[in-house]
Amino acid sequence: MQTLRASKCGLSTAQLPSYILDVIDALNKAGYEAYIVGGGVRDLMLGLNPKDFDAVTNATPAQVKEVFGRRCRIIGRRFELAHVYSGRELVEVATFRAPPKKAVTSAAGMILRDNNWGSIEQDFARRDFSINAMYYQPRKGIVLDFCNAVDDIHSKTLRLLGDPTLRFEEDPVRMLRTLRFAAKLNFNIDEAILDVFTPEMTQLLRDVSPHRLYDESQKLFTMGHLNRVLPMLIDFGIWQQLFADIKPEITPFMERAAKNTDQRISIGKTINPAFFYAVLLWQPFLERCEFYLNKGVLDVLKRQATRTIIPRFAETFIREVWEMQTRLLNPKPQQIEALSSHARFRAGFDFLLLREKSGDATAQGMGSWWDAYQQMSGDEKERAISQYNRQRAKSRRKASQEEHLEQKLTQQQDLTEIEPLVNEPEPRNRRVRKAKFEDKVKPLSHVAASASGEIGADHPIMKRKRVKRDLSQVVFGPTQ
Repeated sequence: MQTLRASKCGLSTAQLPSYILDVIDALNKAGYEAYIVGGGVRDLMLGLNPKDFDAVTNATPAQVKEVFGRRCRIIGRRFELAHVYSGRELVEVATFRAPPKKAVTSAAGMILRDNNWGSIEQDFARRDFSINAMYYQPRKGIVLDFCNAVDDIHSKTLRLLGDPTLRFEEDPVRMLRTLRFAAKLNFNIDEAILDVFTPEMTQLLRDVSPHRLYDESQKLFTMGHLNRVLPMLIDFGIWQQLFADIKPEITPFMERAAKNTDQRISIGKTINPAFFYAVLLWQPFLERCEFYLNKGVLDVLKRQATRTIIPRFAETFIREVWEMQTRLLNPKPQQIEALSSHARFRAGFDFLLLREKSGDATAQGMGSWWDAYQQMSGDEKERAISQYNRQRAKSRRKASQEEHLEQKLTQQQDLTEIEPLVNEPEPRNRRVRKAKFEDKVKPLSHVAASASGEIGADHPIMKRKRVKRDLSQVVFGPTQ
């Protein structure tokens, strides 16, 4: 272990938000050790803006609860933690871990319970990557480095602590974290990790809870480097373990959506993580709709739930985005204004515009139309709706005419395809043709007579045998 001065590592309390200092000071005041650990320290040393800060202490979760009272909530069963609220911010406070006295693992070696408290030296050994194992005490101005993590940061190397095979077996999600950190930080993956990172090893992800895999997938989508990590998911065999029906290939639609997501994050715009799931599952949804019609949505989402369970609110969002596609492609003129103020209009419009820009011909240019419509004034919108209505009526007439013409051509084609049963040559002599015609017409003479209302002598009814009745035996009128 080496103790480094925080100033030499580029760290100072001025970089820290008040809420993390509040948590560290409260634990120190109560007589406990407390450090900032993990990604917050790593990002500050790399000159990045940390998304959040985590703390670690020698106080147990119950003791942390005593310090913060109602501001603290204990969560987790496999890995017990304390969530401490400081104003609107949430700080995750973990207790120093020690190796379990009796390992509680699955058949594949995954740790099922890890709640053995220990010292800071033991806690360091339990962490996954060296760059996440630096302990920063802001009030003392020191950084504790147990594994020369500073050197890994300078060389931009992602290295696991301990045997990579064992660490992946203990927690298969570390494979996802490896790719996430490599893409986010643009670090090189250590050769020892690459040697064991095989498609067979990725099969261990099937033992992880689908709820946890969904949470990890959201971190991939929202880290700001989605376009960089997508090819890595395919190359390392992770794609098939995360997505049920999605082919391991990046379509132009996925690539454009990933770039758009990264751009929105880079400029500070909010994103809905479920939006990219709507993009990923769009093609399987269309394919399923061809077979199951309205059941396509539920079928695709249910099949995906076997890998990553999408929460109910996210499923609702995805369904509404997909349903908006039909409404935006062919809106009724009188409903355009109301549609533009729909709660899911923005998400549906973004989805449609991405489809159009990625080369999807079925978008019919409506993404650009809606984009221009939103920039118009009130009078311009009315004119645009009127023009759209005329164009829509014209397109319908044209489609109707084309359909009528197609039916007519089909009928003519059917008639020309009919061939005579007997292909006899036509006689040249006029008298022979006339006699032949009369022979054809003669058997139908009684039918023609019936059609005209006249009965000829050769009609079958005239050939019936008539029986003369004795009318003297017939009684007319009422009888008893």
